[in-house]
Amino acid sequence: MSESRKRNKRDQPPANPTNINNNSARNTANSKLRDLSKSDKQQDEQQGINSVADVNEDESVSSSSTSSSEEEEEEEEDQDSDGLSSESEEASWISWFCSLKGNEFFAEVDEEYIVDDFNLTGLSSIVPNYDYALDMILDADSDDLTEEQTEIVETAAEMLYGLIHARYILTSRGLSQMLEKYNNVEFGRCPRVFCQGQPVLPVGQSDIPRTNTVKLFCPKCQDIYYPKLTRHANIDGGYFGTTFPHLLLQTYPDLVPTKPAFSYAPKIFGFRIHKTSTNYPKPAREKVKK
Repeated sequence: MSESRKRNKRDQPPANPTNINNNSARNTANSKLRDLSKSDKQQDEQQGINSVADVNEDESVSSSSTSSSEEEEEEEEDQDSDGLSSESEEASWISWFCSLKGNEFFAEVDEEYIVDDFNLTGLSSIVPNYDYALDMILDADSDDLTEEQTEIVETAAEMLYGLIHARYILTSRGLSQMLEKYNNVEFGRCPRVFCQGQPVLPVGQSDIPRTNTVKLFCPKCQDIYYPKLTRHANIDGGYFGTTFPHLLLQTYPDLVPTKPAFSYAPKIFGFRIHKTSTNYPKPAREKVKK
């Protein structure tokens, strides 16, 4: 048995040297591939770290840019507010008065018209504290007044401006300003259904101040109405006078509308009520002459 084994070993061919060399080459290649894969992983990790750093830098830059933009916007808003405050401080008393809520009907009277004493004839006897009120309207300095006196003068200035306004809107300049308001429907519309939203004009029932409040005249139905808004209901009618709307329509005849085509007819069960019925108001009785 031992001899057969020896023969078998002898009979086996010797190992091929080329195979040994190939195996060693494969081992070295595998080791190189492992080294390359490790280096690639390290590079990838380094790139990931760099990308994270870049993202952080971008976020910091974007946050800084947004913060800087917000600061710039805040500065612009502050500048705008400062500009508005300066404009409001520089605004004249006339502009301030006409911009108040409830004074939308008033036009801005030119200071040249107010400075002319001829246009103010007779007003000094109607308005108390006339000189102080006129100085306030023209933005003259009046630092010697106390708070109570200033309030009294402000009331007088409003009255004086209203009376000046009633005269100013009868001039060509004043009529053109009121015409613009009329075209913009700033005075409102007629509440009558068949007038179909006809624009109206402010009018006073008297030229004397503190007699009646302002009313709205409809050129279509030729009647007057109370203002729709309560803030306009307390305006003195003397600040517009009895002449203004009719003079405006005569100056601009194209504004005169046609009469309403229909009028309301009361009916009962589809039949018109006769005018002699008790449903109709009775005409005013004439005073019996003695």
